[in-house]
Amino acid sequence: MSAKNGSIKLVAGNSNPALAQAIANGLDLPLTKAVVRRFADMEIFVEIQENVRGSDVFILQSTSYPANDHLMELLIITDALRRASARRITAVVPYFGYARQDRKSGSRTPISAKLVANLITHAGADRVMTLDLHAGQIQGFFDIPTDNLYASPVMVRDIRERFDLTNVMVVSPDVGGVVRARGLAKRINTPLAIIDKRRERPGESEVMNVIGDVAGYTCILIDDIVDSGGTLVNAADALIANGAKEVYAYITHGVLSGGAAARITSSRLKELVITDSIQPTEAIIKSPNIRALSIAGLISEAIARTAAEESVSSLFD
Repeated sequence: MSAKNGSIKLVAGNSNPALAQAIANGLDLPLTKAVVRRFADMEIFVEIQENVRGSDVFILQSTSYPANDHLMELLIITDALRRASARRITAVVPYFGYARQDRKSGSRTPISAKLVANLITHAGADRVMTLDLHAGQIQGFFDIPTDNLYASPVMVRDIRERFDLTNVMVVSPDVGGVVRARGLAKRINTPLAIIDKRRERPGESEVMNVIGDVAGYTCILIDDIVDSGGTLVNAADALIANGAKEVYAYITHGVLSGGAAARITSSRLKELVITDSIQPTEAIIKSPNIRALSIAGLISEAIARTAAEESVSSLFD
């Protein structure tokens, strides 16, 4: 496969080797030979072991845990490719790790998402491709073209195959996620409910109010990131208490840090479905009610269209 103006090269960091290989298989291309390793003091060393001069290069690297290591790998790989005279460098970042710090949350706090966008740009990337950004406006933090892909087509296909849609209700776990949940509910033609969570006083537990009649429905919670899992577990309890038949969750990025996998396993969630944007840990793989969907095909198609200078947005029409 060739790009419109030169050959396509795929370079993978260490964040998610399985996803990188699946993307390469989808494009029927080999991963470019490269060394990404550590010195004894944990400095990162990169060597591209193939000629990439004049190539259209795509770096496959999520900035997942350990976020700082994987971010530095991305930056150093980008620098190595720029110095090796790659024609165009696209940073394919399925999970953009600093996206939750997209505004000043208080006095004297950083906007880390903007800082990371600057780092990627100044390292030499020509464009960025990512998946389900926590906040869409982060695209504007980059001064280079940025494609924000959506996992919803993959999720919609899975939901259609597994559920009787006449008895399904899509639920947003908080007010901030209503737009995302409404979009999916519209795609599968189901009703929408919203969970309004609030803490009346410091130190008191959250009160979850369900907006919408969920009694008798199979509820599907939709969100972009699950980290500790606490919100999902509490949301599932609230929905069951309001008469929901079963509760499932479809989340794009399964961060699932600390004891989150165990928390989900012991919860009233029937199943948590995540994508493989982040390489799953052993605890996630062993959990009986956590399942991963592959987004390799989606990213492969987006890379092919970018290389051929074709529309990427039409993937989601």
